[in-house]
This record gives sequence, C-alpha cells and structure tokens, in this order.
Amino acid sequence: MKALVLFSGGLDSSTCLALAVKKHGRENVTALSIYYGQKHDKEIKAARAVAEHYGIELKALDLAAVFAGSDCSLLTGSDRDIPKESYAEQLLHTDGKPVSTYVPFRNGLFLASAASIALSCGCGVIYYGAHSDDAAGNAYPDCSEKFNSAMNEAIFTGSGEQLHIEAPFVGLTKADVVRMGAELGVPFELTWSCYEGGDKPCGQCGTCRDRATAFRANGLTDPLMKGV
Repeated sequence: MKALVLFSGGLDSSTCLALAVKKHGRENVTALSIYYGQKHDKEIKAARAVAEHYGIELKALDLAAVFAGSDCSLLTGSDRDIPKESYAEQLLHTDGKPVSTYVPFRNGLFLASAASIALSCGCGVIYYGAHSDDAAGNAYPDCSEKFNSAMNEAIFTGSGEQLHIEAPFVGLTKADVVRMGAELGVPFELTWSCYEGGDKPCGQCGTCRDRATAFRANGLTDPLMKGV
C-alpha cells in the first residue's frame, strides 16, 4: 500500500514519516508539506531536509489564503506575540477555547486536502502525527482522538472506502513519540518544532517546552538545544 504523510518537518511528523517508511518502504511513501501562512519558513526547510534524508518525494501545497482572515499568533497576518508559556498556562486565560497558536481547523483542512492528493496518487493511507499532549485541555482540539475518529470515518466514506487515516500517536504522549523516534533513528537534529524562526529554538514557546520535557523524560538531550 502506498502512503501519504502529512509532514511539517517537526519531531512528531518526522517520527510518523519514519514509521511509514519502515512499514511501507520508502518507494511507497510520499510526504506532503503545507505552507499555511506561518511567520517563518523553518518548518519548510526542515521538511525538505528530513525528506532528503529518507530519500522520499516531498510534495508542497500552499493554503495560506484560507487563513488570511485569522488572528492566530503563528500567522503573518497577526500582530499578536507568540506566548512564552506552557499550554497549560495558556489555557488558564482562554475560557475553554483553544490557545492562540491554534490555526483554525488546520488539521481538518490538511487532512481533507491530503485525501484528494492521496487518492490522485494511488495512496491508501494518510499518516499524521497528532498526539495526546497537544489535545489536552482543548489546546488543539483537532489533535484529539474524537476528531481523528470523525475525520477517518468521513475520509473512508467519502473516498468510497479506498482511503483511511493512521494517527499512530493520537493516544500517546510526546515523550512516547521521542522514545519511538529514537528507536527508529529519526534525525532529530534536522527537525524544527519552535514557533519562532530564529537560528536556534526559543526554548520558551509551548511547543519548545513540550519538546524539552519529552526529551528529558527519555533521559535524552535534544540535539537542537545543545549549547543553548
């Protein structure tokens, strides 16, 4: 079976890519990198580097226009600062709503777009790297098991039962993802998770904090944070 991997170049999607390559063989795996109007291109560059490492095709899609009216702090159209707090701290101020770095229904749009591309390319499965830490507290509701189940059913039905979703980490923590990635030999040094676009990760945004915690839980050092 051919597989399409939603691929940001981050730690989670890179581990997801490694799993897909192991299961299906690199000749049967294609990665899809999506530009959605983020403030920097570090993710895109990381995606290219990791795809080159695995020797797989990387397709690119520009969906920035869809989010042009959003005030999400990750996007170029917003003048809001990216919070330098953990997701738990951010959720104390959201009144039950997602955090400011939540891109409106991003995973729903990405998966729907990926479904069309996957079917056109003869793929039978879409992989993406959502995990439970991102869904916790409604920070990113489009990373939850409930969301994944609903999207999987919609895509399976809408594709004439030709295509389904694999979200191997949806019930796991980021620490679990790091452990699996280490076992698979994922080139963590090529990945990028930080919401800022500096030369080094900021170490303070929500995703940097989660990444650091996940490496520590495994007794490992994040190669991107050496010397920081």
